Amino acid sequence: MKVINLGLRFVLELCALAALAYGGWRTPGPIGVRILAAVALPLLAAIVWGRWVAPKASHPLPDPQRLIPEWLVFGGGAVALIVTGHPLLGAVLAVLAAVNRWALHALRTGTGGQPL
Repeated sequence: MKVINLGLRFVLELCALAALAYGGWRTPGPIGVRILAAVALPLLAAIVWGRWVAPKASHPLPDPQRLIPEWLVFGGGAVALIVTGHPLLGAVLAVLAAVNRWALHALRTGTGGQPL
């Protein structure tokens, strides 16, 4: 069960990055602004994730503080989907991320697979 939850978490992380890129691409404005947003939003999310949340983060935050950057990334992806006209996908991303985080906590597993 732990391996399935960690695999789902990785897929959800990729989905959040893709949603942020899609949201950036759908930003109103000239093509240059859209390209910049489509690159900058997921890049910023990846930097936040790599610094504070990833299993080998440079400055890992302990629970519950790590929920803040997690929800900035997952919540940002969900909001990007909602504002671009995909509210069901946004809700699914948010709910799956929340359930996955709860399941990892219930299994006493850290987000990097380490025991809590």
